[in-house]
Amino acid sequence: MKTFILVSLAFLTCIACTPTSQQTLVAALKAADYVDALSNAGPFTVFAPTDAAFAKLPAGTVEDLVKPENKEKLREILEYHVYVGVIRENMLKNGMSLNQVNGKNVTLTKDGDKTQVNGAAVLGAV
Repeated sequence: MKTFILVSLAFLTCIACTPTSQQTLVAALKAADYVDALSNAGPFTVFAPTDAAFAKLPAGTVEDLVKPENKEKLREILEYHVYVGVIRENMLKNGMSLNQVNGKNVTLTKDGDKTQVNGAAVLGAV
C-alpha cells in the first residue's frame, strides 16, 4: 500500500534541501521543472507520496521518470497528486471525489481517524 502525506505545495518547495520523507518527490518536482513554476501559484493541496512509497515501485522506475526525455510523463504523474485548492484534514469526507490538476479524479475514504486516497493511506497533514 502506498502512503501519502497531505501537504501544501509551498511546504514541499520549502523543504527541498531539508531531510524529510518527501525527498524523492522534491527531486521529481525539480526534474519536472515544477518547483519554481508552482511555488508562487496556488493554493494547492498535494497528496505527497513518501520516500517509502517510491521505494515500493519497480526498480529503476523513478530513475527513468526523472530523465529529461520523460518530463511530460513525469509531469502527468505529478499532476495526478495535486488538487487546486486547500483541503485541510478536517474538511475530508468519506467518498469525497477531487478533480486533480491532470483532469483525473481521486476518491477519499475516511473511517474514523484513518484516511485513504484511492486506497493509499494518508499519514498526516502539514
